[in-house]
Parts: sequence; C-alpha cells; structure tokens
Amino acid sequence: MARAAGVSQATVSLVMGGKWRGRVSEPTAEAVRSAARELGYRPNLAARNLRLGRTRTALLVVPALTNDFFARVYTGAARAAAEHGMGVVLYPSPEGTGPAPDPFASARATLDGVIASSMAADALADIREGGLPLVMIDSDPGRTAAAATVNLDIADGMRQVAQHLLALGHRRLAHIAADIDSWTFQVRARALAETLRGTDGTTLRTEPAALDVNAGRRAAERALTGPGPRPTALICDGDVLAAGACKAARRLGLRVPDDVSVTGFDDLPLATALEPELTTVRLPAEAVGEAGMRALVAVLDERPVAPAALPVELVTRNSTGRADGSPSGV
Repeated sequence: MARAAGVSQATVSLVMGGKWRGRVSEPTAEAVRSAARELGYRPNLAARNLRLGRTRTALLVVPALTNDFFARVYTGAARAAAEHGMGVVLYPSPEGTGPAPDPFASARATLDGVIASSMAADALADIREGGLPLVMIDSDPGRTAAAATVNLDIADGMRQVAQHLLALGHRRLAHIAADIDSWTFQVRARALAETLRGTDGTTLRTEPAALDVNAGRRAAERALTGPGPRPTALICDGDVLAAGACKAARRLGLRVPDDVSVTGFDDLPLATALEPELTTVRLPAEAVGEAGMRALVAVLDERPVAPAALPVELVTRNSTGRADGSPSGV
C-alpha cells in the first residue's frame, strides 16, 4: 500500500490508524485511503485492538430517543466512529430524563469510553467508577470531571430569539421553560433574562412544563390567562413545548402570530409540520455527535481536546409577527 500511495510505511500506519492529523497532510492522507480502496485493504481490527488494548466500542448515553434531536446525535456519532473503525452502543435512559442503571455489569471490560448528555448524567455514576474516559455533550465545561466537553452555543440561540422578538416590538413575554434541572435549560433561562434586562419596559413571566405537548399547552394557557396584561410572545424551550403553546392559543381563540407570537428551540421536523410554521433555533445535532466522537478518539489517543461550542441559527418562520399584529416581513 505504501508503494501504491508513494509514501512510507510509517505514513500508512498513521493514516490507517487514524493518527495522521497534524502529522500528515490531507492530500497525502487521501492518497493513502485511495490506495487502500483500490487494493481492497481492510484493517485487521482484532490485531489492532489486541495491540492497543481496546475494544473499539464507545457508549452513547442519551435521555431518550423519542426526541429526534438525540436520534440525530447518534447518527453523527456513528458516522464519526466508523471513520476510526469504532462502533457505538446506544443507551437511552428508560426513565427519559431521569436516572438510569448501569447498562453493563463491567463497563471497563466492554467499552473504551463514554459520550453522554448532561440530561442523562444520573446514568453515569456506576460507569464512571470504572475509570472510563468520558466526553460530555450539553454540559457545563466548568463543572464536570469529563475529559472533554462538546456544547452547542445555547446561550447565543436564546439571545437570537429574544433579540428577534424585541425587534418586532414585543415587551410582554412568557417563557415556557422545561421543568428539568439540566445545564442546557439553565443556560437558556439565564441568557433570556440577561438579554431582556437591557431593554426598558419588558416583562417576563416563567411557566415551567414537562417536555411534552400537553404540558406545554397547560403552561401556555396559564401564561395567557394569568393576572395582568396578556403576553404578546411565548418563548418555548423546545419545539414540542411550542406545539403545545400553539394549541393553547387556538383553544383560547387567539391567532398565531397576530395575537401572540410563539418560538421554539431545536428545529425538529415538527417545526414545519405546524401551521403556521415555527420560528425556532436550529441545533446541528449530527455535528454534536460527530464532535463528541472525535473528542473521545482524541482522548483515547492522548491528544489535547479544547472545549467546543458549535454555532446555532435562528430560523424565522410565520409563527412570529409584530407585537401590534401588523405584518412582520419575516
């Protein structure tokens, strides 16, 4: 293979072992991969694993697969794992966002490392006792013992939502907040409050809700019928909650967005199934999975990993309009 690619055997070893970054140029690495494909080369994973003392298996711990976001995280992680000759074992917590038991009797013997969402952190206690390398996603990088963290810029996403609504003239807002003690939702609440604090005349009411449509509907109904002036915008911690908020508006005889604007967070397929389509924050879930897996591979290879914060994007659709009910132009 080295002769076919015109490189040294050492270079072939680096590329096929996934350790070429920073040592071999991308064109040279591609030449080695091309030669491997032409020659029908397949690495002897059993021999490699014996030499490295690895099982080439990672565990991905997520709160649930009923949310499309975590299904896409898995897709990205599996794609990146395949590039390094690894497999991914998926473990969704049976309690959704609550505690989960150790899925392996002896995790140290069956896994090389763990990638986990902070929303499923309670599932990790027994696994961590095995001393496995851990990469956390959507978790506070300053308050975790993980070897690496990969986050989305959640705070910026909520700032974008707030600034969008403020630009449309909204000053009476309600936060339909996920009733979950998790870093990602704490960040959303802080970023929202901080952004609104800089604009005079704004009021913010918070209604907690479990992460499902009916809970979102009930929370939105409380916000829209509570004492004082009715909010002109509902800011929801997730698209599922936003779907419930839209149902609440309809049941109360309100039009979205003429009478009340609604925003979500995630940009799930649900966002465009709603009518009107939902203004929401798009989260690159597959990129999170890919970055988490690459971070774990780097940790296993004893390479430094800087905390990552992936950018997010506000997608404006027809569920938001001007506070006075006039066309918004979005």
